[in-house]
Amino acid sequence: MLQRPDQEEYNSYFETYISQVPEGDYHSFLQNQLDTIIALFAEMSEEKALLRYAPDKWSLKELLIHITDTERIMSYRMLRIARGDTTSLPGFDQDIFIANTNFDVLSIRDLLQDFQAVRQATFTLLTTIAESAWERRGVSSDHPISARALAYIIAGHAQHHLNVVHTRYLQA
Repeated sequence: MLQRPDQEEYNSYFETYISQVPEGDYHSFLQNQLDTIIALFAEMSEEKALLRYAPDKWSLKELLIHITDTERIMSYRMLRIARGDTTSLPGFDQDIFIANTNFDVLSIRDLLQDFQAVRQATFTLLTTIAESAWERRGVSSDHPISARALAYIIAGHAQHHLNVVHTRYLQA
């Protein structure tokens, strides 16, 4: 069972995300989260998927793309670090990623299928990481980080944004 990372395994910035992951079975939490995201977005109309809770905030489509892109990036980092690669990994600018998407021509269903494929790839990757590799550390965005911290960031980041959907978007 994947253990919660210690605070010295990641930059304090990520505490916001890691704290979103409850104690217990990490894999079950990740699966339940997938089921929740599918249920939330699967029946969403294209009109609703363009909803922004404020003019300067992302639409629900953009938010789903952001969750997906971030999981891809964090999974890649987790793979590199778990496999012992000590090359310093660069950060990414989420706003540039969103500004350069084609969300307007993709349906919410297409975006949801993309998220599902990425999450399935994350599940597959998790099974290939040896128990001894979870504590391996590398450098990402100029800060040390462990493979297991990245796993928790993946789940916590998605959960953070699910909470935003419920508190901001669905209340609008």
